[in-house]
Amino acid sequence: MSKESVEFASHDILIAQFAKALSHPARVYILRELSCLNGCCTSGEFFEKLPIARSTLSQHLKELKFAGLIQGQIDPPYIKYCINKVNWELAKHYFEELLAK
Repeated sequence: MSKESVEFASHDILIAQFAKALSHPARVYILRELSCLNGCCTSGEFFEKLPIARSTLSQHLKELKFAGLIQGQIDPPYIKYCINKVNWELAKHYFEELLAK
């Protein structure tokens, strides 16, 4: 008996990437803060508020950036992080669609 091969739809792969990025409360906090501010924050501003090490914060920002939910803008000597509005709207749409069923 052989298994049928299933190809995952591109939007299912994206949902999984977004969900992975949301799998830690610090990342959820970062996204919530950025979406409420409608602007940008530096990692230093998050570091002041979150009870985590700088290296851990950097890893969380890296995960959010890898998933495409945030983007970094270099403003020497800082990097400002902002919501990636296109992917943020896409994530909202895909999650609403998934949870509506």
